[in-house]
Amino acid sequence: MRSHKDLIVWERSFELVITLYKVTANFPKSEQFNLTSQIRRAAVSIPSNIAEGTARSGKKEFIQFLYISLGSLSELETQILIASELDYLVSNEILSTIEEIRKMLLGLIKKLKNTDH
Repeated sequence: MRSHKDLIVWERSFELVITLYKVTANFPKSEQFNLTSQIRRAAVSIPSNIAEGTARSGKKEFIQFLYISLGSLSELETQILIASELDYLVSNEILSTIEEIRKMLLGLIKKLKNTDH
């Protein structure tokens, strides 16, 4: 692997960040420093931790950062469900993307754990 940008999971999570920035721009102004900010921070954390993990020297560290991304993804999922219940957004496509990214992260973690070196 040459770069985090070579990973499909990084690419999909990066695209999700852009989508969520656009969607949350329509949230009520009263949510600017609350739910909007939390969704954006959790979303940005996913590809950011994938990128940081790929820059680390060891596989164990990379896996640790993938788990951090997975935690941020679960946090984001919860926030999207809350926003959906408050009628701030329609969550179907976003939740599908979250599930797709979750499967990719878990698959990458499994692959890294099962490879020698």
